[in-house]
Amino acid sequence: MEVRTMQMSGMKIREENGKRRLEGYFAVFDQPYEVCPGWVESIAPGAFARALASGQDVKVLWNHNPDIVLGSTGNKTADLREDQRGLPGGVEINEQDQDAKNAYARVDRGDVNGCSFGFEISKMEESWDDDGTYRTRILEVYPLFEVSPCTFPAYTQTSVTARAKEELQTAHERLEKAKKEKREQWREKMLSRLKGEKDGT
Repeated sequence: MEVRTMQMSGMKIREENGKRRLEGYFAVFDQPYEVCPGWVESIAPGAFARALASGQDVKVLWNHNPDIVLGSTGNKTADLREDQRGLPGGVEINEQDQDAKNAYARVDRGDVNGCSFGFEISKMEESWDDDGTYRTRILEVYPLFEVSPCTFPAYTQTSVTARAKEELQTAHERLEKAKKEKREQWREKMLSRLKGEKDGT
């Protein structure tokens, strides 16, 4: 499962009809963010459409912790949708759950404003800048496992940073292999042309 975290001020609280909610954007389209040094990523509009249309049960966790489930789309205690900006959603606070009430208080005071999601990439574009920066654009997320209000960006964690660096290294190796193959193809083409010219003289 991939994890991406965006540090945003969009996470907020709301109370309506005696019920308290956490609401915010768990992802924003076309906003470049650094997965790790040398790797910049963005999410394309419509990337979550298939996952949302599938009707799968998406959990709202606290800090990606499966032991702290704040709500789920399956039982209608959470909701997610796409708009022009990104992936907004919210979760109803369970007043019988101290973890949920703690989460509400932390967002209310502004101690936590990060939003994140756990997913698999089903479609992606990749490119390289002249300075060697690796750029990816997520075209489709499927499946979408969970979304989370979170304290820290995921890639400040050592283990995840190591994983990101491994993925970046693999991408570099693919690029170098493609360059080498292209050079070899060019060389063979030139040799073939030279051979044809010699045969014609």
